[in-house]
Amino acid sequence: MGLLTTHVLNTATGRPAKGVNIELYVLTNNSRQLICSRITNHDGRCDQPLLLAHEMRVGMYELDFVLSDYFSDSDTYSDNPSFLSTITIRFGISGITENYHIPLLVSPYGYSTYRGS
Repeated sequence: MGLLTTHVLNTATGRPAKGVNIELYVLTNNSRQLICSRITNHDGRCDQPLLLAHEMRVGMYELDFVLSDYFSDSDTYSDNPSFLSTITIRFGISGITENYHIPLLVSPYGYSTYRGS
């Protein structure tokens, strides 16, 4: 049974990123359809998966990590507007029985991601 999950870590502070708004979209015919929106908890994770097993479908998706409010609320970061406002990660789901975990490692001036387990 597959799931889609994510988490956000602030590599500048070495701490989970609490309060990041995340939006999941499915891509169809060159348009985006919002599936769900979540906010990261104290551990930088969502309280619920982005997709549950019965919701998994083969296709292309985008995750928007809205970071502007997260960085503007930070005591250690003062740029306004923030350099990274929203990070969009486009990815494909090809196996609906597999788990897809997409972590975001972020700092005020850069980010990286990978497919986790």
